[in-house]
Amino acid sequence: MSIVLRIVLIFGALFALSIVVRKVKKSKIRIADSVYWVCAAVLLLILAIFPRIAFFFSDLLGFLSPSNFVFLVVIALMLLKLFNLACDVSRLSDKVEQLSQELALEKKEFGDNDEGKN
Repeated sequence: MSIVLRIVLIFGALFALSIVVRKVKKSKIRIADSVYWVCAAVLLLILAIFPRIAFFFSDLLGFLSPSNFVFLVVIALMLLKLFNLACDVSRLSDKVEQLSQELALEKKEFGDNDEGKN
């Protein structure tokens, strides 16, 4: 793994950590989401500081270059987060649909009661 990639990984991970810490301080991100990003940044820091880990796994999995393994790790982390976000969107869409149905039923019942009073 080249020194340039290692430096980029270190700065990228530190930059991500600083953004997450800033967002947590301003209460603009949930703690559960911040844990994911902190773990991802720490993993990238570990790969940058200890490149032998990337060499070991790239040899074990048959990658031509350790940097390809690092790119795989980054892509896998992003796909994992994308899947979790898709699950959250699906769950929230179901909740919105359920709430709108309940609201429509309440409006119908309330409207029927008002018409009976007149």
